[in-house]
Amino acid sequence: MDEFLGTHTPRLDDKGRLFLPARFRGALAEGLVVTTGQEGCLYVFPTAEFHRISQEMQKAPGSSKTVRDFVRVFRASAHPDTPDKQGRVTIPAPLRGYAGLDKDCTVIGNGSRLEVWDTTRWEAYLAEVMPAYSAYSAGTEEVVPGL
Repeated sequence: MDEFLGTHTPRLDDKGRLFLPARFRGALAEGLVVTTGQEGCLYVFPTAEFHRISQEMQKAPGSSKTVRDFVRVFRASAHPDTPDKQGRVTIPAPLRGYAGLDKDCTVIGNGSRLEVWDTTRWEAYLAEVMPAYSAYSAGTEEVVPGL
């Protein structure tokens, strides 16, 4: 898989396990890392991608408290896992609490990672950002340079 794309709505089971969308299972079969994301979601990386990002973080200036704080939380909350034969991964309780995950989840593909959102939180996020996205896509403002 070149990149993760799309939106899926799996559910957490009573043991805190998430069924990965079938189209992503092959790319994550060898292992993955779940960690805190931004805006209240979780990030899910293939293990190799997580390690690549972690290596890049080593290059950031350790003299910056903001960098130290971000890297510390990103790594400290990281949970390595390997999907079981049914494509389930366990989301540890602290990560479920951070993201407000209970039952209904939304999993979005976002390039090199998946994001796991509580469905209600995802819908609220979309309601907040869609008006601006619509304005951007109308061509009134360049958001991503060159696009």
